[in-house]
Amino acid sequence: MPLPDNISLGYVHLRVPDLSKSTLFYENILGLKVSLQDGDTVYLGAGENDLVALTEHPGASYYPRRSGLYHFALLVPSRRDLGDFLRNLVDDETPLQGFADHLVSEAIYLSDPDGNGIEVYRDRPRSDWEYRDGKIKMATDPFDFDGVIAQSQVGADWHGLPGGTTLGHMHLHVGDLQSASAFYQDLVGFDLINADYPGARFLSAGGYHHHLGINTWNGVGAPPAPEDAVGLRYFSVVLPGEEPLAALRARLNLAGTQFKEREGGFLVNDPSGNGINFTCQRDQRSV
Repeated sequence: MPLPDNISLGYVHLRVPDLSKSTLFYENILGLKVSLQDGDTVYLGAGENDLVALTEHPGASYYPRRSGLYHFALLVPSRRDLGDFLRNLVDDETPLQGFADHLVSEAIYLSDPDGNGIEVYRDRPRSDWEYRDGKIKMATDPFDFDGVIAQSQVGADWHGLPGGTTLGHMHLHVGDLQSASAFYQDLVGFDLINADYPGARFLSAGGYHHHLGINTWNGVGAPPAPEDAVGLRYFSVVLPGEEPLAALRARLNLAGTQFKEREGGFLVNDPSGNGINFTCQRDQRSV
């Protein structure tokens, strides 16, 4: 059973070794604002939306060649917003990992102080997307740096990512594409959008270019990261009401998939140990 067309992603929850250091990065470089601090967890967002939660785990370490976060992607409302973000990065001399024009979007890549991958991007209008044999055309083409930065407001103070910024998609390392695809397509209900990239697949609901990317670029059979690892705790998928949430719960029960009930939804791990919080409450916060 496919997911409803109007799903959205809520926020991504990360484990970090130094909460103060990470919070400064997410405020000053990424341009988010703290909405709540609850003990050792900080929630940050833009406008009314929480986008990132950080929980401190002193001594948390980076484990290479594991499943887990490849990057999370923040979607800004316009090309001008992307240009404002890029100009601030340039002014601050922030190290970047790369840029890309994906035909459907323009993207900037960087990482936080602990190596968690981040993409900030803007979408082209759906009316401009191209299709081949019924599939959305995507690529990794050169980024129009001059064109994007020219959209920015020269000389204006930057006030962070604007309201309307959302968690546009997640991209995960998995240990096995077949089992991960079976989980996300057959059980959860995402549609397969693109399987043309070696070792990767892209999935979505409602015809979006992707809400989720999965890859085996950390190695086929890459094991889950341990509980003391820097990185992903879970990300949230917001369903439009109790009915689709109950239907997904029933499918998981029928398949014998274990999950943990939480207020407003439930938490489940994919076959590679990546956590997903399914909920119908956008403002749900839980550690």
